[in-house]
Amino acid sequence: MADWKLRVRVFIQRITQPTCACMLAMSAPSFAALLSLPHWKIALQTGVGTGLLAVLMSFTPLARVLANRYGNALLMGILTALADAWSHPGRFQFEYGEAIMTGVVSGLIVLATSFVIEDKARRVRNVWAKVRGRRASPGA
Repeated sequence: MADWKLRVRVFIQRITQPTCACMLAMSAPSFAALLSLPHWKIALQTGVGTGLLAVLMSFTPLARVLANRYGNALLMGILTALADAWSHPGRFQFEYGEAIMTGVVSGLIVLATSFVIEDKARRVRNVWAKVRGRRASPGA
């Protein structure tokens, strides 16, 4: 049962991070597309595609890479680029340029998230405590 809980968590994380990356990469430099439903549909297709690839990968020996933050970020960037290339044609002159850019942004989001949420968001709690002028909690 614990394996399935982990796989559900991996799937949900892999929907959100690539979807955000796709929204940023596809809408730059004009972020007006963030309100476009077709744009959201494509971004969600990329996120779901990445999530499915990540869950399938969790059944292979490559799943060990998910435990290392840098390997995880690299792998998720690659899976996001594959899912993005599958979900829609690119709009850059280089055929897979947008998919590669989306994969890079996704990998960076995954890496940044790993630093922020590790140890039950210890870093976030410490910064919040400093902003409020209090000492960090002992377990932090």
